[in-house]
Amino acid sequence: MNTQDIILKTLTDSESPLKAGEIAELSGIDKKDVDKAIKILKDEEKIISPKKCYYSANR
Repeated sequence: MNTQDIILKTLTDSESPLKAGEIAELSGIDKKDVDKAIKILKDEEKIISPKKCYYSANR
């Protein structure tokens, strides 16, 4: 599983939107890598940002 898949799974499993730091903590991935993956996932429209700095899976 690559970084993007892990982050997407973490967001899918979460009941509420998460900040990048929370995603990093829950997934065990470095925050810098989380930030890079979030940008890619947002561009691919796989995740959304319901409010500033929070992210959730685009279901």
